[in-house]
Amino acid sequence: MFFNPISVLFFIVFLILLFGLFFFVQIGVLTTAFVKIGISPQYMFTLLFFTLVGSGVNIPIKRIREESLCNEEEIRFYGIRYKLPIPRQPCTTILAINLGGAVIPVLVSLYVLAKCPVPMQALLATAIMSVVVYTLARPIKGIGIGVPIFITPLLAALLGLLLAPGNAPPVAYVAGTLGTLIGADLLNLKKIAGLGAPVASIGGAGTFDGIFLAGIIAVLLT
Repeated sequence: MFFNPISVLFFIVFLILLFGLFFFVQIGVLTTAFVKIGISPQYMFTLLFFTLVGSGVNIPIKRIREESLCNEEEIRFYGIRYKLPIPRQPCTTILAINLGGAVIPVLVSLYVLAKCPVPMQALLATAIMSVVVYTLARPIKGIGIGVPIFITPLLAALLGLLLAPGNAPPVAYVAGTLGTLIGADLLNLKKIAGLGAPVASIGGAGTFDGIFLAGIIAVLLT
């Protein structure tokens, strides 16, 4: 399924933010951040590009029977407007996984975890992150599960600095991405059936949603 879950205005804002990331690359900040987690700078733009494009790609997993679907076409959450896709079948929620918001960040996290010199600290930080994010996650009628997006990178960075002061960036990235995914989405799958969402996508709105921000911004903070 291909659809952009956010309004055109916010998508333009996200593009502006992406150019802002390019600026950070020019002054070496973002490049240093990727190097710190073991990713070569030459692959950085490719990774960011595919994450952005992949945020509009949702891979269907299963259909969940719904008693009623939300009739609203647009939902607001923390000031961001989300556009709901029109369902093909009534009373059915399509459970999908977002390519840019889940698949790519998870693959990168597994790569970073494999190269991390302190994998046990990274796994512990991920576990703590999952529990905290699960307590913060809130069901949103018509959308799915939502989490305040700027709390997760702060928490991931803090865990990285506390548990592995000498290796905080990779620990923060793994905890930020996997911890947010597990705590916000995977642990709340049972709640999706009662939200009336036409499509519930694991990974949220994608690139600039919780999982992306939690990983990248957490590394920048450390």
